[in-house]
Order: sequence, then C-alpha cells, then structure tokens
Amino acid sequence: MNTTTYFLGMAASAGLIMAIGAQNAFILRQGIRREHVTAVVVFCAASDAVLIALGTAGIGAVSVHVPLAVPLLTVAGILFLSVYGVQAARRAWRPDGQGLEAQGGAPLTRSAALLQAAAFTWLNPHAWLDTTVLLGSLANAHGEGRWAFAAGAMTASLLWFTGLAWAAGRLAPLFRRPHTWRVFDAGVAVMMLGLAGGLTAQTLKG
Repeated sequence: MNTTTYFLGMAASAGLIMAIGAQNAFILRQGIRREHVTAVVVFCAASDAVLIALGTAGIGAVSVHVPLAVPLLTVAGILFLSVYGVQAARRAWRPDGQGLEAQGGAPLTRSAALLQAAAFTWLNPHAWLDTTVLLGSLANAHGEGRWAFAAGAMTASLLWFTGLAWAAGRLAPLFRRPHTWRVFDAGVAVMMLGLAGGLTAQTLKG
C-alpha cells in the first residue's frame, strides 16, 4: 500500500467530516446519553466506508444514468431533517424533564438508534456528495493508488466517529443540567432546519 496516498486520503476525509453536521450531531447526542454508542459509531463508519467504496469504484456517476435519484434523495432528506429539527426545537422550548435522565425523550431502542443513524447517513445528500462524489473523485485521481486513498479516508471516518463519541461521553456530567440540554437541542434545531432550508433552496433554484 502506498502510505503517502493513504495519509492523503485520511487528510481529505478528515477535512470533510469534522464539520459538525447532522450525522455528527446525532453521534454527539448518543455519546452524551451513552446510549448504543458502539453500535451507532460502527454503523456510521461502515456506512461511510460503503459510500467511499462506491465512489472509488465509480458509482458516483449514478446521477447521470438515474436523473431522479438525487431529487428523490434530497426530498427525503429535507423531510427527515425538518421533522428532526422540529422535534429538537420542541425539546428546547418545553423540556420533558430534568437533566440527563430526561434529556428530551424516552431512551431509544438499538433498532431505533440505528434507523436514525441510517437516515442521517443515507438520506443526507451532503454525505453522498462528500463521500461518494468528492472523495470518490479524489481517490480516482490517484489511479492505481485509489484504493489506498479510499482506505485512508475510511480510517479517518472511523477514528473521527470514535473520538467524537468518546469526547461526548466525557461531557455527560455537564448535561445533567437541564439548561445545557436546552441549549444543545436549540443548536441542533437551528442546524437541522437550516440544512433542510438550504436543501430546499437549492432544489427550487435548480
């Protein structure tokens, strides 16, 4: 394996995924709640690996052959982000209880947590753009070294999600205060609704 190309893949992936987007915010929330953290991290990292592999294999051009794929994915993403954003806003405005034990709703089952993780990953056009299209294009620019680049990108994704969940767990004592959860949920609401609004504007403009 070309180690230089591998580390270039890690750097490129890290630069894209470190921004606190919808998927990262969900992992943060699960980490703070200490709820199905390992399952969520493994699922998100594995999903990113699949998307990166698809892009490296050249599937990023699927939108050319299936023109409706991107619009349908975008509409589904807008609906999901809007619903999640409204729920977060409701939790911030009227919290259900006090502190970490109540933190805005009943505990998620593992299946429910994984379904939400799947939605944040597979219904998020930005995730497809960053991993399948952008990282896939960068990987293919390295010719025979494209899979070394892809492996580095996958490694960065796994390390980031693991580190994010670990750091979130260390914040749990702070989130025993109801006010902290309200601020966090308010920020999540703004982010999710902002993403939904941005996707809507792009769709209408396009």
